[in-house]
Amino acid sequence: MRRFAFVIGAALPLSLGFAAQAEDVLIRIEAKRGAQAAADTARNWGAQFPDVVTFPLADGWVGIALGPMPRAEAAARLEQLKQQRKVPGDSFLAAAEGRELTRIGDAAAEPDADPQAAASAGNASTFPQAQPAATEDEPLPGDLAGADAAPTTDAGTAAEPAPEQFFLRLESTTDRARAEELLAKWRETLPEAGLWTLPNGRLAIGFGPMDRATGTAWLQAFRDAGAVPRDAFLAPGEEMGEIAIIGKVPDLGAPPAPDAAPVPMPPLEQIQRALRWAGHYDGAIDGKDGPKTRAAMAEEILRLRTSPDTATAMTELIRRREAWRAEMGLAELRDAHTGLMLPAPMEKLQFDRAERALSIYGPKDGSGAALILFSQPGGQQEMLDLTGLVTALGWVPAPGRKVERGSVVLDGRNQTHIGHAEGRVVDGRVQGFVLIWPVSDPENQHRLAAEISDSLARFAPGAAEAQPEAPAIAPAAAQD
Repeated sequence: MRRFAFVIGAALPLSLGFAAQAEDVLIRIEAKRGAQAAADTARNWGAQFPDVVTFPLADGWVGIALGPMPRAEAAARLEQLKQQRKVPGDSFLAAAEGRELTRIGDAAAEPDADPQAAASAGNASTFPQAQPAATEDEPLPGDLAGADAAPTTDAGTAAEPAPEQFFLRLESTTDRARAEELLAKWRETLPEAGLWTLPNGRLAIGFGPMDRATGTAWLQAFRDAGAVPRDAFLAPGEEMGEIAIIGKVPDLGAPPAPDAAPVPMPPLEQIQRALRWAGHYDGAIDGKDGPKTRAAMAEEILRLRTSPDTATAMTELIRRREAWRAEMGLAELRDAHTGLMLPAPMEKLQFDRAERALSIYGPKDGSGAALILFSQPGGQQEMLDLTGLVTALGWVPAPGRKVERGSVVLDGRNQTHIGHAEGRVVDGRVQGFVLIWPVSDPENQHRLAAEISDSLARFAPGAAEAQPEAPAIAPAAAQD
């Protein structure tokens, strides 16, 4: 954010590129005590409006407004915003003359802006220490019925009727402190949620706005994911009352058009692999429609928000996974020493050496990545012996272990790397892998480990294995 002096009749042009006009006004929408609280609230308003400004008031209060703009334009806009329930009902027009305004978002929009300054915008140093006294047309917070509170009627043209808007009603209470606690909890999963004062005086947590078709489809999707109560419902905007704590407009994918051809559901095995890659599924890759698969799909729909339609959302998830695979440079690795094949980021790995049952790929070009493959005859004990070696060599530091009959998983990290190892007993052999990845990139580490785990397979006997051929004709039984 940056400050600009809005002084009527200034001889020099303002830094925002427009000249001050005597009739320019602001649409006053809110006030907060303290610079940081005001900056946080103003940024939320800025998600809905491009012209949010803040300015100092008396006694440490900070005003939040839209503008500046000509009075006629402001009056028409204020009337429309009130009809749409987009601003508090007690919003009013106030003179812009003589105020020092800080435009929200200017720092982010300017290429040369200091990112650290933008991140901390709205701290006490943003505003001047000397606070101007309140004027007749600027009541202090708590007395918002000033002389300009009623919009003027010289707008010129009547505002067009706004499209009907709806909100997901999530929960309500009569207690303000309890309502704010509930809102903070809801924002952990639905960060755009806001608080409304209903016409009956209750305080309601809401999520929106959206049109009826979008709201109906997403309400069902949120219910399927267990993200909203079963009694959550879609409420028209006119029933929401007044904004008490502003939220944000959610970015929700539109539902399929009623006359659109349905998107075919991708194969479940592909969906399971993509869900595992995304971190929402730890079940078997078996192509079966079980409760774990359905729960993971619902969770991913909630996270992606590309579409409330399951087939459309899963198709998009698979597309994202394929794009990631291409970006990571995954290629099929066929390791002759162990006889194992798997997808691997070969742009970051290079073969180092083979030792007994191990095939070791070290970092390429300082990537900080490594991959160790292992395969040898054995069962449960041999598998545990190998995991002990992995731990002793520090490939998986201070690991947490998940040991089951026929499988083991190790996960650990230190200041430099993340280690993940998996071992399995398959057809009388112990086989598996260790993935070492930079600690600064945990998301790709998790995804790579899932990709390797899902695809690891034997394509041939290992180089060290003796494979005697069976005779073409079985020998005759010995005669007495």
